[in-house]
Amino acid sequence: MEWDRVLLELLDVDPLPGEGDGERFLGRPPLAPSSPVYGGHLAAQALAAAGRTVPAGLDAHSAHGFFLRAALPGTPFVYRVERVRDSASFATRRVSALQQGQEVFALTASFHRPEAGLGHQDAMPSVPDPEVLPTYEERLSEAFGAVMQPLGTPYELRFAGPLSFDVEKDPSLVSDRTEVWVRAGARPPDDARLLHACLLVYVCDVVMLDTVLVRHGVSWLNASGWSVDYTVWLHGPLRADDWLLCALETPVASEGRGLVLGRVFTREGTRVATLAQEGLIRVRGPRGPG
Repeated sequence: MEWDRVLLELLDVDPLPGEGDGERFLGRPPLAPSSPVYGGHLAAQALAAAGRTVPAGLDAHSAHGFFLRAALPGTPFVYRVERVRDSASFATRRVSALQQGQEVFALTASFHRPEAGLGHQDAMPSVPDPEVLPTYEERLSEAFGAVMQPLGTPYELRFAGPLSFDVEKDPSLVSDRTEVWVRAGARPPDDARLLHACLLVYVCDVVMLDTVLVRHGVSWLNASGWSVDYTVWLHGPLRADDWLLCALETPVASEGRGLVLGRVFTREGTRVATLAQEGLIRVRGPRGPG
């Protein structure tokens, strides 16, 4: 499948006639009929809709999303964008994702005109380069003792540490941190900064909650999880079709919810984003070492 074209089409939300309640955009449903709909799909489309209403020269710097209802596969989304603030330096947008008349996702996004200022960052963790790490399918093949065919996802993953399936088999691998290289399967132009931001939001959502399972020695065979909320801060330009390292940690899990914090670096070591996600995780089988 031509993910370069297909994924960009998914993020190219189409304007709809206004109805006096803000600007509206139509978003395509996911290609794969998964239920519930992948949360990164909603977050990325909502950010794309917000960005369509912002003047040129302002870049997305934060997006805060809340998953309100399970979205249905195969049904398009209507994104209603409210202009909360417009100034010389900032623009703020509030987005409601509607499906069959119900709000399933809400996003507040902020955009900033880059300017000179102080600068610092922490160091990127030392991990092997993505080229020397096995693919996600190869890791799954090793974990299950059977050859896994390509999953047909619009992104690539290369884990530098154990998967939750590995930790469930070997509790000595338990860790509160995971590092994974991610790369989107689409290749937008260099100057399409909004699209690269949307692709980052799309891809990173898929790797977050696994960190909680690795901490407890539980795999997705014995657990299910859903995003409750998802926040991304963008610190500068990036290319989502180049390898990016997501360094993830889980500081706390309680009352059925697990929190994951993440730092995103280019392979040259520049920190380009910070992530936070809380998810609802329900364990069906053994709960691991705790």
